Amino acid sequence: MKITAVSVWTVVVPTIPGRVHSPEYAEKTGWDEVPKHIIRVDTDTEHAGIGETGRGLPIEQVREGARLLIGRDPEEITPQDIFGRRAERAADDITVGTGPAYDAYEMAVLDLVGRARGLPVHTLLGGAVRDRVRADYWMGHQTPEDGARAVERGLRLGFTGVKIKCRLEEPMYERLKAMRDVAGPGFKVTVDPNERFYTAAQAIELAGRLETLGNVEVFEDPIPKTDIAGYEEIHRAIPFPLAMHLGNGEGVVRALQADGGRGVVDCVNLGGSMFGFQRNAAVAAAAGLPCWHGSGNDLGISDTSFVHAAAAAPNCTMASDFVGSWTREDDLIVEPIPFVDGHVPTPMKPGLGCDLDYDALQRYTQEYEELS
Repeated sequence: MKITAVSVWTVVVPTIPGRVHSPEYAEKTGWDEVPKHIIRVDTDTEHAGIGETGRGLPIEQVREGARLLIGRDPEEITPQDIFGRRAERAADDITVGTGPAYDAYEMAVLDLVGRARGLPVHTLLGGAVRDRVRADYWMGHQTPEDGARAVERGLRLGFTGVKIKCRLEEPMYERLKAMRDVAGPGFKVTVDPNERFYTAAQAIELAGRLETLGNVEVFEDPIPKTDIAGYEEIHRAIPFPLAMHLGNGEGVVRALQADGGRGVVDCVNLGGSMFGFQRNAAVAAAAGLPCWHGSGNDLGISDTSFVHAAAAAPNCTMASDFVGSWTREDDLIVEPIPFVDGHVPTPMKPGLGCDLDYDALQRYTQEYEELS
């Protein structure tokens, strides 16, 4: 089997009006207007694999990645280092899993190999350790009234918790109270201001006010991650877990080494490619930290790949962010990811287990090219 071509669709899929932010806080989402690239890696057989880039990735990187793969046998590619050339590696080179449009091509290659072998992708990652993965509802910056309505919708869909975007200037107490009044204190809230609680003192003061509501699950990235001294203060003072959103194992190690080795996090939100997530999660697991899989409000292929990665990481026990299917107009896959009682069933079909919806793809495609 040889890779013969890569088809590339550049797409823009808008968010559903009102589903992300209240108009009082943001008239337009903005990031949903940034293009993504959907790729299909074709072979000289009936098998193909699909992948999805992050927002705003330059098309030149997609083209460069295609040049590195076309002509190769996907079953001879090292799955955790798809662009690697073992014969060219220095003896002391420990870097793997990097390269142009890497995450998307890793999805596509693993999807392709899984389909050819009749195996779900999580088997190629080491095997699923759970038959379903926790998932929370999600919302952007919303007023207390809109937040309550969003929680009502989340409850109807079977979710048991929610992650919210926020900032210090918003009515945080009123918002979480409105959500608790709808769902009770058992419907937990991951509070993620993307560092916009600004200082340790402000974050600690807010945490004290929110504690009485009883529905906070975790504070994520309350202040800039460069302010390690501030995280030390917050970690010692707040009554619920503190987390950072980290993209690599080095970041996890730095968080664990802070405060004289006592660490400044109780759990972590992790990303990376599918194998990259396994490596990052393993670093956290070595320190006994639970984690969850983050997202960038993606489409169906990426979200499905996140489910495979989360299912294969033993310490991914917290509710992950597979959120694109209810924030965007379409996820571009035939069968949406199912959510059942706050969980996603671990996919068991060969490959990623999802297929491109070509009718939807046509509606949202801005550019198309075939690389060969």
